[in-house]
Amino acid sequence: MSEIERIFREEYGRAVAVLTRHFGDIDVAEEAVQDAFVTAVRRWPELGIPPSPAGWIITTARNRAIDRMRREAARPGFEAAAVEATVIEAGDFVGAGEEGDDMLRLIFTCCHPALAPAARVALTLRLLGGLTTAEIARAFLVPEPTMAQRISRAKGKIRDAGIPYRVPHDVDLPARLAGVLSVLYLVFNEGYAASDGDSLTRPDLTTEAIRLTRTLVGLMPDEPEARGLLALMLLIEARRPARTSATGDLVLLADQDRRLWDRALIAEGQALLRDCLRRNRPGPYQLQAAVNAVHADAETAASTDWPQILYLYDHLSALAPTPIVALHRAVAVAEVHGPALALELVESLDGLDRHHVRDVVRADLLRRLGRASEAAESYQRAAAGAGNDPERRFLTARAHALRAGPDGSGG
Repeated sequence: MSEIERIFREEYGRAVAVLTRHFGDIDVAEEAVQDAFVTAVRRWPELGIPPSPAGWIITTARNRAIDRMRREAARPGFEAAAVEATVIEAGDFVGAGEEGDDMLRLIFTCCHPALAPAARVALTLRLLGGLTTAEIARAFLVPEPTMAQRISRAKGKIRDAGIPYRVPHDVDLPARLAGVLSVLYLVFNEGYAASDGDSLTRPDLTTEAIRLTRTLVGLMPDEPEARGLLALMLLIEARRPARTSATGDLVLLADQDRRLWDRALIAEGQALLRDCLRRNRPGPYQLQAAVNAVHADAETAASTDWPQILYLYDHLSALAPTPIVALHRAVAVAEVHGPALALELVESLDGLDRHHVRDVVRADLLRRLGRASEAAESYQRAAAGAGNDPERRFLTARAHALRAGPDGSGG
């Protein structure tokens, strides 16, 4: 990535946020910022990158927006006086010290509950991440015109419904923050386990989710769940180099070469988690981060402290009693109390009909109990529901291996 591309990724959202506050129009702000970066690409290689790239971009974008508004004001049917008043009111706003507040306003606007979940994700990546419509469409495997329409409708909803460009009031903040964190986690999860395609992961999305979550933590440093989510992402991302083989095939956690784990990311994630613990305001993301910290502490799969993981899942189940949490808890139960009890728990779960991961867990428990034929069927069902090719290949191979061995061992 070139230096200009890096600056674009880091400063795009901030510039859009600043201009949106002053001109009151997301489309005007975004077009002006895009124009400013086009100018930067043309001028900076010759003149050099300015001492304050962000300030240069914001100032240039402001001037572009003012020029556009004045041109529009000159056309018949436009209220020239109102436009000119807006331009004058915008005035000299660079360096006003409100950029952080602007970013928070834009984050909460993009993740407003009035917008459909898919629209929140798309708008967050577009306005805060600076991803092109084509990049977002490729990431979520939809045609570019479909994604363009989704983003356009989201902006229209913000405009037509009068969605306020502000940080929620204190009384509404916890619920709204949870929605923001959910969007960021959804972006990360799509990067962690792609919903389709020939790759297990999409590092561009995990990287972007981490960057945006870092931004949120910097803007809201006293929110432990934001820190917990960042810790969770870092601890999971640390394992990415070991999650696939040289040929791109899936490698289970128990079989990974832990020497490939990124120890710098693990150290950062654990430091964030320790800071959360000192605040003593536990939440679901913090507890999930703690589970992954236990995995990171284990030098080998055999030395994993599964009783501690089960303890953490007991707390998480009380705090966020969802079917997927119950499924992960069952995995820990299998390690502590054996696969038979865990299978009973899995069989009793409701609400996971559309999640192939239940069949994955069920298949592994059946395999460990020596019920090879049933395990193979469960692996095959899981393969049919898998999104990406590496996962599908892995699950299909497991099913074939169980059918090949007379004792269910695959050979």
